[in-house]
Amino acid sequence: MPALGMGCAALGNLYAPVSDAAAQATLAAAADGGVRLFDTAPYYGHGLSESRLGAFLASRKQRPLISTKVGRSLAAGEAPGDTGFVDAALARPYFDYSAAAVERQVQDSLGRLGVAAVDMLLVHDLGALTHGGDHRRQFDTAMAGAFPMLAQLKANGVTRAIGLGVNEVAICLEVLAAIDLDVILLAGRYTLLEQAPLDDLLPLCEARGVQLIVGGPFNSGVLAGHPHYDYGVVPPAVAARVQALSALCAAHDVPLAAAALQFPLAHPAVTTVIPGARSPTEMAANIAHMARPIPAALWADMKAQGLIRADAPVPGEQGSSGR
Repeated sequence: MPALGMGCAALGNLYAPVSDAAAQATLAAAADGGVRLFDTAPYYGHGLSESRLGAFLASRKQRPLISTKVGRSLAAGEAPGDTGFVDAALARPYFDYSAAAVERQVQDSLGRLGVAAVDMLLVHDLGALTHGGDHRRQFDTAMAGAFPMLAQLKANGVTRAIGLGVNEVAICLEVLAAIDLDVILLAGRYTLLEQAPLDDLLPLCEARGVQLIVGGPFNSGVLAGHPHYDYGVVPPAVAARVQALSALCAAHDVPLAAAALQFPLAHPAVTTVIPGARSPTEMAANIAHMARPIPAALWADMKAQGLIRADAPVPGEQGSSGR
């Protein structure tokens, strides 16, 4: 697992449209800069992100690691509704975690990607955060359908690893209490702004050998100068913390985005961070931020000022992963 990957939600026109040419140039900038993991999903642009990634893969001799997701089917030709993806493909996404649906979803994804197999298949957006009062029904369906189907697909060589792709910790703990997973993609919950998983999920992943990919290391963009937090507006309390973190980073001549990208990787359970990008410039910035030297004094000052938890592993600290 590489330390830096790329999340491809933006290439599905999340928040704003991205042209086909810009999408291909962004993917090329990532691959040429050494990025070897690309994460996508049918939901991203209702197939658009996968199709764009597939077109890119067809142009390259060396295939990177590919992660995509299951749990939503696409009703082709229907109006998509307001999902946050601008000018998305004409398809309405709807949840279906049954075995038969997941098998079809995977075949459709492989078709859009133009490959016979992917490296990771993740159950997408399971949990009470997404499903509310319908969580128990959806969870039971996934346990009886999606996860056994993914295990079968793994045994058949269609994927090398199976897991979860979610935005909440509770569902990770609930699933791990029932079955084994290879990988969890957790978006936005272990960042410079949030370290609650230190109490439970991170030590559990380390003990169980579950590889943790941190998605949304910028918390939907707020840690990289964009006006979104958790896919919505930035609450005042979050804005104040970001301002304090930004000021401290500036005092140490370190971009806040560089600290945000490197911080999660210090925990031994975390293998990879996957920021998004919608342009070659953004991708080049992510690559540069990962290589940016960060003085130990910055992490010490963050802890001293209570901006990150005192027990959070930081880069360069003894016992951290050292990436």
